[in-house]
Amino acid sequence: MPTPRSQLISLDDTPWYHCVSRCVRRAWLCGFDEETGTDYGYRREWIVERLELLSRVFSIEIAAFAVMSNHHHVVLRVDAESPERWSIEEVIQRWHRVYNGTFLSQKFATGQALSKDEMSVLKRDAAVWKERLICVSWFMRALNEPIARAANQEDNCTGKFFESRFKSQALLDEKAVLAAMVYVDLNPIRAQMAETPEDSEFTSIKARIDQLINNANTAFLAPFNGDEKDAVTSGVPYHLLEYIDLVDWTGRAVREDKRGSIAIKLPPVLQRLGLDSADWLILATEVESLFGNWVGSPSQINEVSYHVGQRWICTSEGSRRFF
Repeated sequence: MPTPRSQLISLDDTPWYHCVSRCVRRAWLCGFDEETGTDYGYRREWIVERLELLSRVFSIEIAAFAVMSNHHHVVLRVDAESPERWSIEEVIQRWHRVYNGTFLSQKFATGQALSKDEMSVLKRDAAVWKERLICVSWFMRALNEPIARAANQEDNCTGKFFESRFKSQALLDEKAVLAAMVYVDLNPIRAQMAETPEDSEFTSIKARIDQLINNANTAFLAPFNGDEKDAVTSGVPYHLLEYIDLVDWTGRAVREDKRGSIAIKLPPVLQRLGLDSADWLILATEVESLFGNWVGSPSQINEVSYHVGQRWICTSEGSRRFF
């Protein structure tokens, strides 16, 4: 029986999550279909455009993403504090950008007067919507459902496009966040779809590099604040150039034909985290398979198990080795 999502996401423990959605039967529904000779690669752009919209609606930052031919990855940071300052007008305005809302919310949005009882009902609805706007499950639902409908309409068929449940990994500390982000950004290189980060289409790393070179718009991505504070509470705690250097270094290590060109000196980030090259390369390329739903140290995972009401959570070999 699948674990309830409420026991997999705990904002009291971390706002950071790595989420993966796969196409049904892992079919190439966003790539090249060899059976029909049809290229569905343009659907990957649909997902990126949807991410851009949702970043402006939800109080959830997108730190990294990669849209592949049969699945997509996102690394998300939930900002649970900002909505506390939202007015009911802002909540409704945000909700209406993704959903129709209710008769009362539409009436309110168009400036029509509401009775006292109607306003009371609307406030209850808005409170529910505000909670959903910091919910990872609702974010993934709002991301995947329109893509599935559009693809099914285009294919003149019905049924599921994505698997019903997305995979989530809670990232419990700075090391986990960094490993997940690099893992996501290097997906096309590991899949041999690209040779370098700047060639990796439909990824956050390419978007960030394009921003530096061509002044491309990356406002929908979480900023790098260059701070040394704990990533769990203060955003991406690195300088952008420092992160790009790490992704490039790791990407060359992943490619067999480039291993001879890897610099002996470790990137500064790894030196600060106390990781050697061998451990880092395993962590950054296998974080999804090495860990279950929680990425962190055994002590962190044990603490989480208490908070989510589980008697215990089995710690993985990766947790014991790398944290």
